[in-house]
Amino acid sequence: MRTIEVSVYSSVRPTECVEKVVSAIEKIFPGLIMDIRDDRILAYDGPESLKTFHELLRRQQILDTARSVMLGSLVGESIQFQLNKQAALMGKVSFPPEEEPLGSVHVKITGGRRVIEWLAPQTEKGVPIREIELDDLFEIEGDEDV
Repeated sequence: MRTIEVSVYSSVRPTECVEKVVSAIEKIFPGLIMDIRDDRILAYDGPESLKTFHELLRRQQILDTARSVMLGSLVGESIQFQLNKQAALMGKVSFPPEEEPLGSVHVKITGGRRVIEWLAPQTEKGVPIREIELDDLFEIEGDEDV
């Protein structure tokens, strides 16, 4: 059975406060297990840490953008993208087109296309066509042998 894993990485520049970078990550992905250093933060956990991110995509009405970014970065079972660190500190999701001068928050989600279908489903006029629940992802996993 495949699992869903979330890994987050961010550098901490000399001009930045470590606590603010930690806060930026926690506002988007609360509950991650963190390895905090003076110059970087590594964090990881499972699917539960994606619930706030899932909700923010809907609240900010950016499902189509998120879906495009995630599908464009899907390689095998891995989805990798960046988030704007300053926006994250404000509890907002923003996908920068490239690494930012102050560094971005790098996100890697292992779980493949089914995770994208949960996080950012297809929409019609901005409304999800079909919403699935996080628990349904695990049911889908169990049906793979059928």
